[in-house]
Amino acid sequence: MIPAASFTGKRVSLFGLGGSGIATARALIEGGADVLAWDDNPDSVAKAAAVGIATADLRGADWAKFSAFVLSPGVPLTHPKPHWTVELARGSGVEIIGDIELFCRERMLSAPTSPFIAITGTNGKSTTTALTAHILKAAGRDTQMGGNIGRAVMTLDPPEPDRHYVVECSSYQIDLAPSINPTAGILLNLTPDHLDRHGTMQHYAAIKERLVAGSETAIVGIDDSWCAQIAERLERAGRHVIRISKRLPLTDGYFADGGNLMEAVHGRYSRVAFLEGIGSLRGQHNAQNALAAVASCLRVGLELGEIQSGLESFPGLAHRMEQVGRKDHVLFINDSKATNADAAAPALSSFARIYWIAGGLPKEGGIEPLRGFFPRIAKAYLIGEAAPAFSATLGEAVPYEISGTLAAAVEHAAHDAAKDDSGEAVVLLSPACASFDQFKNFEVRGEAFRQAANAIEGVKPIGGAR
Repeated sequence: MIPAASFTGKRVSLFGLGGSGIATARALIEGGADVLAWDDNPDSVAKAAAVGIATADLRGADWAKFSAFVLSPGVPLTHPKPHWTVELARGSGVEIIGDIELFCRERMLSAPTSPFIAITGTNGKSTTTALTAHILKAAGRDTQMGGNIGRAVMTLDPPEPDRHYVVECSSYQIDLAPSINPTAGILLNLTPDHLDRHGTMQHYAAIKERLVAGSETAIVGIDDSWCAQIAERLERAGRHVIRISKRLPLTDGYFADGGNLMEAVHGRYSRVAFLEGIGSLRGQHNAQNALAAVASCLRVGLELGEIQSGLESFPGLAHRMEQVGRKDHVLFINDSKATNADAAAPALSSFARIYWIAGGLPKEGGIEPLRGFFPRIAKAYLIGEAAPAFSATLGEAVPYEISGTLAAAVEHAAHDAAKDDSGEAVVLLSPACASFDQFKNFEVRGEAFRQAANAIEGVKPIGGAR
């Protein structure tokens, strides 16, 4: 835990008592703050009280006595309308912050030179965060990973000069972190997302920009117009900007050329790493993730050999194009996290011969946006409520069966793929649907796929599988 010493002797209000909220309250108390917390959920209040956190309805509190108000990132700050606690804080002139801001203040207080890599973007944050942390750990660096992935940031070990922090940041968290100042800040990409919480795309992009604007080095993916404009704006403001691109050769920066990751310096190119043969980093989207990880690891002092070794040993994230098993020429891939068509596209673009398991609780738009990938699909195995609609979209373009259940789909897809003599065949769970018609969540669905695949006679689990 990181004691929040920057609030020693001060009175702090806190709203939101989920896992990270309780962790933040305990960090404040450990640092010597006087904390008063609340939540709209009585069960959450009871859990907090049970571990010694003072609780009371903040409607009746004397807000003039609070030095700060710590808000859970899941609670609306601006849209669709500010939460009632936000209105009370603003009315009393109390600053509103989140746990990432607390972390940034503690780092600056006790170890301001500790390497800090912060990652944001619409897509790819978790993979880039996990990959960067893996490379650092594999190279023997003292590494802490958390934020919007894994551990709540205030539960990490306290800052020390040689301790490396790799922190995933959502837009909600950045919005509550006015002094965020990473050694290397990464902005991967921007597409419309969370507009119900940010109002407009312009506001959403402006919040994301704050992370790189406060960085010593801003690493920005420029494959979309929003990020390209942000990179230009930061450079004009005198910030140190490193551009990355998964599809465009650059004059300066890092870009992907097939499986090679290239550095460009004034138009002169050199290879800094390669992804060829690394199954956990297949696909153009993972090239962007790897470019960001490479650039940030170089920024904090790693050597190219250390970085390449880390890339090659990266196991991937569970349920995100996760290799779970192989039998002869048949590879089994768990991409259960792909809960809509856009999320399924990277996996479908990464393989040439696919036995595709799709379906579940359908999302708006179905799989029509994936039509361009249909030639890659040898056969589709449809499950759940979406099966009739998906079969209508596939029509005569793709052979399919309505398997009904995931277990039946895995069995039938494995059988058909085993008879495919055209090279590597991939049994791919990339559902393009939510899981809730048949499973509690996408993690449970992915685990069911893993178990079904590895129960097939002759399938060998792959080392990275969990």
